Amino acid sequence: MKIFSANQLREADRLTIEKQQISSNDLMERAATLVFEEIHKRLEGADIPVKIFCGIGNNGGDGLVIGRLLLEQGYDVTIYIVNYSDQRSKDFLINYDRVKNMTKKWPVLLKSEDDFPEIKVGDFVLDAIFGVGLNRPLVDWVANLVRHINDSGAFVLAVDMPSGLMADDPMPPESAIVEANYTISFQSAKLSFFLPDTAEYVGELQILDIGLDREYLQKTEGVAQLIGKQEAKALYRPRNKFSHKGTFGHALMVGGSYGKIGSICLASTAALKAGAGMVTIFAPSCGYEILQTALPEAMVITDPDDKILTDIQYDLEPAAIGFGVGVGTDQQTVKAMEQLLRKNKKPMVIDADGLNILSRNKELLELLPEGSILTPHPKELERLIGEWSNDFEKLERSRQLCKKHNLILVIKGAYTLTLTAEETFINTSGNPGMATAGSGDVLTGILTAMLCQGYSPLSAAILGGYLHGRSGDLAAEKLSYEGVVAGDIAAYTGAAILDLFQPQKNDKN
Repeated sequence: MKIFSANQLREADRLTIEKQQISSNDLMERAATLVFEEIHKRLEGADIPVKIFCGIGNNGGDGLVIGRLLLEQGYDVTIYIVNYSDQRSKDFLINYDRVKNMTKKWPVLLKSEDDFPEIKVGDFVLDAIFGVGLNRPLVDWVANLVRHINDSGAFVLAVDMPSGLMADDPMPPESAIVEANYTISFQSAKLSFFLPDTAEYVGELQILDIGLDREYLQKTEGVAQLIGKQEAKALYRPRNKFSHKGTFGHALMVGGSYGKIGSICLASTAALKAGAGMVTIFAPSCGYEILQTALPEAMVITDPDDKILTDIQYDLEPAAIGFGVGVGTDQQTVKAMEQLLRKNKKPMVIDADGLNILSRNKELLELLPEGSILTPHPKELERLIGEWSNDFEKLERSRQLCKKHNLILVIKGAYTLTLTAEETFINTSGNPGMATAGSGDVLTGILTAMLCQGYSPLSAAILGGYLHGRSGDLAAEKLSYEGVVAGDIAAYTGAAILDLFQPQKNDKN
């Protein structure tokens, strides 16, 4: 599913109206009717107060249509007009008159804080104040209305976007934004729905296809793409019957230090579970017996040093290298990493202390093989690109890093982001149970396995990220969020691959 900008969606609206020979109000009626149907399906005529807050633009027009349709079905509806300007859209005025003509309960005009209605726990609030067209912070009294809604404890459904949130731009600190329990958005999700600073305002998300022009949507590059089961399945490469272990590559997993051998064991287990034909582990000699016992399927080479990596030597031709989990940042390890980078030209996956070494020795970025994948969590990313003031600046700085060094970034989070210099992919698999020690080590192993099997670096990052999250989902379904540990995520990797071909149930997108 593509994510489009506000400007792109406006153009899609325009072309739809032109090509389908309908009015803008017809399109509004179509979209708002779909929202009404979703509400009616869930409320089933329940006798609860419905309070609809409408702006005076097209989002407010949507709210008026929904309100009219709910009134026609006998719901207890009160419509409030948030009168923040004397500039009303044409379609708002059309639907305002339609509401006035069908009920004696005319919309209530709100002009200041003195007009705020009481909102109670148990009310159903529909937020239709501002939609995708918002491009500036709210005026003070409207911001206070938003806070009044947030403080009410009522269930809040946002139409298209939570009011106060902008689709493609950052919000100033302390901005007032509706905290929706549920958001029904039109045609396309918005980028701000998936960024850490703003995703919390969206609640549960549903996207409604309102029939915008198909040709435009297909031909237009969105600002990002959501990755769910169907997108991941399209990347999967079936195995040939006559394949052998050499077909699927030899992964070299480099990591571990005294007390942290478990990290490289987890990463290597995941590499095998994700399909690498062979795995060799390079670790300090203290890990030899542990690794040979815990993972008999892997081969082990040890460093001369007992506790850290000091001299990474091997006599094999790896298809890909995973580096960094548990290695520490000792100066001898930094030198060993530099030597590895100078002699290796195969794509690498770099995580954890490998990233910390790069952030402290930025000149090493120049030595990374093209197409290497870095997998930072937010703090590791900050060390690489510096502090950012908002998520949009973070994305721009990250793209600059990708462009400068021909890298792929996999930024871990509730919605893991895969970035190239030009493209953004948002993973929709995964859950809070994956916030556990070693989860990132497992991701490193999965991504390295994808590279070993011949996937392009970008496909490896996208598919591997999805499988990592889906493994966590399947583990949590059996074990609970609290019960999931990193080893479970690795163990469910094969089940996640099988799941690509199961009937789709509840994909987040």
